[in-house]
Amino acid sequence: MKEYIILSCMFLSFFLSQVHSQQTISKVTDSNTALHALQPNYPVPYGTLKSETVIEILNRVYSYLDTSTPAKVIDSRTKAEITDMSKLNANAVFEPGVFRLISYEWGVTYGAMLLAADATGDNKFSDYTLKRLDLIADVADYFKGTGTSVGGSGNPVGSVLDPRALDDAGSMCAAMIKAYDSGKNQHLRPYIDNYINYISGRQFRLSDGTLARNRPLPNALWLDDLYMSVPALAQMGKLTGDRKYFEDASRQIMLFSQRMFNRNKGLYFHGWIQEMNPHPEFYWARCNGWALLAMTELLDVLPSGFPLRKDILDQFRSHVTGLASCQSGTGLWHQLLDRNDSYLETSATAIFTYCIAHGINKGWIDAQAFGPVAVLGWNAISTKVNEKGQVEGTCVGTGMAFDAAFYYNRPVNVAAAHGYGTVILAGAEMLKLLKNWQIVVNDSAVMFYKTGTDWNQNR
Repeated sequence: MKEYIILSCMFLSFFLSQVHSQQTISKVTDSNTALHALQPNYPVPYGTLKSETVIEILNRVYSYLDTSTPAKVIDSRTKAEITDMSKLNANAVFEPGVFRLISYEWGVTYGAMLLAADATGDNKFSDYTLKRLDLIADVADYFKGTGTSVGGSGNPVGSVLDPRALDDAGSMCAAMIKAYDSGKNQHLRPYIDNYINYISGRQFRLSDGTLARNRPLPNALWLDDLYMSVPALAQMGKLTGDRKYFEDASRQIMLFSQRMFNRNKGLYFHGWIQEMNPHPEFYWARCNGWALLAMTELLDVLPSGFPLRKDILDQFRSHVTGLASCQSGTGLWHQLLDRNDSYLETSATAIFTYCIAHGINKGWIDAQAFGPVAVLGWNAISTKVNEKGQVEGTCVGTGMAFDAAFYYNRPVNVAAAHGYGTVILAGAEMLKLLKNWQIVVNDSAVMFYKTGTDWNQNR
């Protein structure tokens, strides 16, 4: 009997709520309501953004990174911190944290922190980078002068002293050059030269000079390698004035694009094997991000009259157009860009948002066409930074594959380092975008107007 009464009450409550809902809906008609002004049910925040909210997110991510992975060297036996670099010993290691201090992902983060300092005026961001790179150089100085095996497990700077892959060299080299420019720390220069010598002279290449690998199959091109090489070459060209670095960087963009860019889609596929025919096309999101970021960094420093600059700028624009057409209604991009049933991924979204916003700020692409894409991307990213400052929804490190299941099922994890520097890049560039443009909601949609113009006349 008690169950019957409970069920009856539940049914009555449901019936009354339905009647109320129908009565409410019936009051809204075309003749009494401006239906076009009804608020949509957006899955993520929609509309403009404020500088203070962007800065708050940058600060949150910074605080998490600074505390979760401190810049400290310890004695691996005693666990005591070594603060006097003259007292480094063979047992010196970086204090373990959530993230490594030396990795291609952290090369992105170091460069992003410098950009954040410029965008916010807060030197804590640049100090983060300068402190850590100085510490790495101190430790490298010590181990370079000892008999410790470079490849040995006890050497915390083995990849700095003896890089053996583009992943070891390119991103960290670019970050060191940017820090060198910022702080004029001569301490870094030997390691910059060591990295660039590996990229230019020791990395395996195809017969036409295209940077390549011999894994997972011989003569393999990984689209990721555009980022693992081009920014370092570009920055070295800027640092030294030697055109050979600009020439190599520009050729890599064109050589990869000739093989791996689908012009109908405006997207790159991830892997290319010289002996394979046909070449399976899996449009993995983050590798597209690496390619776009490589072009962005090269265009930043390539002299205006340099051969191939126009071609690279055209390639950048074609890629941005293809990417914009793939953005989901949430503002995020899918793990496989052209497959809407693959999951939504944060790190690629952050890279695309940064590069599009940067392209607008540089005048490379149209603000009114692509600005709303960047705003929607940032609003989506902001929902992926939790209260701790962790970035959620980032795909972990990913090899090359030739089947869909591999990409669909790559794990996501808040410890995936790829999400942090990229989010900082995006936030810093959005701050610059806010300074350069009026971003308003006009007739319910995000619109861009030049600073100083009266956008109200377009209402």
